[in-house]
Amino acid sequence: MTAGQPGFWAEVTVPYIDMALEGAPYSPWIQSLISYNFPPRVYYGQVIWIDQIRQNNGFTEYRWNENPGHGYGFGDLFWMDGAGLKVLTDAEVSPISPDLDPAEKRIVASLTYQTLSCFEGNNEVFFCRISSGAIFDAFGVSTDSYATPVGDLNTHWKIVSLNMSGGGSASGYSTPGVPWSTVISGEGIAIHGAFWHNDFGERRSHGCINVKPEDAKWIFRWTTPYIPLLQSEARMTWPDHGTTVTVTELKI
Repeated sequence: MTAGQPGFWAEVTVPYIDMALEGAPYSPWIQSLISYNFPPRVYYGQVIWIDQIRQNNGFTEYRWNENPGHGYGFGDLFWMDGAGLKVLTDAEVSPISPDLDPAEKRIVASLTYQTLSCFEGNNEVFFCRISSGAIFDAFGVSTDSYATPVGDLNTHWKIVSLNMSGGGSASGYSTPGVPWSTVISGEGIAIHGAFWHNDFGERRSHGCINVKPEDAKWIFRWTTPYIPLLQSEARMTWPDHGTTVTVTELKI
């Protein structure tokens, strides 16, 4: 642990790591796991806040503190094997093309083709598949409740890692450690890493634009405003905004 620092961000680099809960469970996601007798785990691509390190039987263990100040969690504490985590550095999240006029950067996301492209001027510099808002509910009924908004949207909040929760009993969710969120509409519609599926190219989110964690990290680094690790997040108030995201959809 760096002297004088309260902790550090770490990225999960293995398929999953089993964890041991310290203290009482607070978050809906861990309470749900306990009710079904499922083991608590973190998965490849998640980004979590580590606030303590210890040695246990010759192994280095890290404590994940899912506190409100680092990702708006519920305060649950977990110990896990540190071998599956990579400590993030500012160099790894340094801005991409920082000298370019921010007005020259734009993102185009196609709901029709489930793709996302980053442009510098007229040059496409990045491309990936996405999963935007689902068109069917949990019962297979057509719905527009999860529709990803279309039009010109503006980045106004970026956060390294976020606990995302919402919905009701039938299709609700409580997901911690969602990495690299670039929020573009309201308080929650974001481009972010999705570690819980690999179905990119299909509509299946609750309105966000899901991308692979490594794609979300690239987008997070490239878009404005730029966020140092220890800052963790930044919000902007209109008319100030970061990179513009144009979301399109062909209608027949």
